[in-house]
Amino acid sequence: MGENTMAFFLVANFMEEKRMYEVIWHGRGGQGAVVAAQILAETAYLQGYLGVTSAPTFGPERRGAPVSASTRIARDPIRIVSQIDLADIAVVLDATLFGVVDVVGRLKPGGLIIINTPLKPDDFKMNGSRDVACVDAVDVALKHHLIREGAPVINTAMLGAFSRASELVSLDNIEKALKRKLSSDAATLNFEVVRSAYAGTAIRKKT
Repeated sequence: MGENTMAFFLVANFMEEKRMYEVIWHGRGGQGAVVAAQILAETAYLQGYLGVTSAPTFGPERRGAPVSASTRIARDPIRIVSQIDLADIAVVLDATLFGVVDVVGRLKPGGLIIINTPLKPDDFKMNGSRDVACVDAVDVALKHHLIREGAPVINTAMLGAFSRASELVSLDNIEKALKRKLSSDAATLNFEVVRSAYAGTAIRKKT
């Protein structure tokens, strides 16, 4: 059984447990949280989910200010348009946000948190009630020379970590979504980052 086939069965089994997953992306202005939420929605659509939405949360728009965006993924059409209060999955593009935003408070008990950090999952104490996944998205982006305006581009790396940790979407469909949104050369480079982040994601399951 190939890797993509195995990933399909993992997704199918995982989705038997829940019909909709709500994802909050936490980042800072300029890190691409809103774009990542949109690409995840596109990827989920290509994966075959009937319900996919993405939306930004409006606030300060200056570079470096905390921002958030959301994605909903469902097996059935979605009729919910409200903001997400408690997420099943939180994706944190900047670990310094833990001191500014109540990231854990907006994550359901038993949920999954995915963090851009050079630290390991065991370095984050979640009282054993949540899965924790870590990837050094900055390092991955720098190694692949994915840099814009002097800063590493980390949002696509976090899509790779999302695929690995959640098992909700495949790398193949992330690649297709990137090709729809970016030029051919940019999609190729970003997908290299996605694959590297996928391989470099460390996961600690809740106890």
